[in-house]
Amino acid sequence: MIFDTDLKGAQARLAELLDEASCAVAFTGAGLSTECGIPDFRSPGGLWTQNKPIPFDVFVSHKAARNEAWRRKFAMEEAFASARPGRGHRALARLHGHGRLKGIITQNIDGLHQASGVPDAALIELHGNGTYATCLDCGARYELDWVKARFDASGGSAPDCPECGGPIKAATISFGQAMPETEMARADELTRKCDLFIVIGSSLVVFPAAGFPLKAKKKGARLVILNREPTDFDELADLVVRTEIGDLLEPFAQDA
Repeated sequence: MIFDTDLKGAQARLAELLDEASCAVAFTGAGLSTECGIPDFRSPGGLWTQNKPIPFDVFVSHKAARNEAWRRKFAMEEAFASARPGRGHRALARLHGHGRLKGIITQNIDGLHQASGVPDAALIELHGNGTYATCLDCGARYELDWVKARFDASGGSAPDCPECGGPIKAATISFGQAMPETEMARADELTRKCDLFIVIGSSLVVFPAAGFPLKAKKKGARLVILNREPTDFDELADLVVRTEIGDLLEPFAQDA
């Protein structure tokens, strides 16, 4: 079932599926946060059309790459820092608070799920979190203000860890970097348990994260895809809605 223009019909069907589910899980991508002022990655004007991603091995091996990575990070930070949870974030937080959503698996790194009130225990961040940094060697945590102060004071040189001398990186997962084992295991367990898997604002092209909707469907869960553009998985879904995420989920933020 695909809805392109019948917003109320799509909202009603989604509400029915949520009512019928005993274990509903949300899987969120960049499209959830675009109304919050955070650009996505692949669309025209997206982050990756402006700057080619720096692979993890290049970041680790080359000081110049680390300098450039942090330059880009701070150039974008104003948009990220000023962003607030949108209607979709608030809807998911409310659905979880009312027991209608068991958990949220997210590809996003913006921290807006936490800001909307979703507890850490219910949130699985597959691609890390861009609101702080860590040392790749010893795991020490550093706040972005601390990194920026040293970056600026050195004329644009990425700081190393004062504890062990290792490279400091935003706490996100880069291309070529190993996926976080704990989060992947949690996501796998939740996916296997669910009977309703709701994809929200994801193009479903980044693996292994995009494998979770397929796993849920194969295990017998109903699959819902809410995204502005078509995805390669639409034919497998029980419900597909192609519209603005905030418009679709707004009633759930108010009435769930």
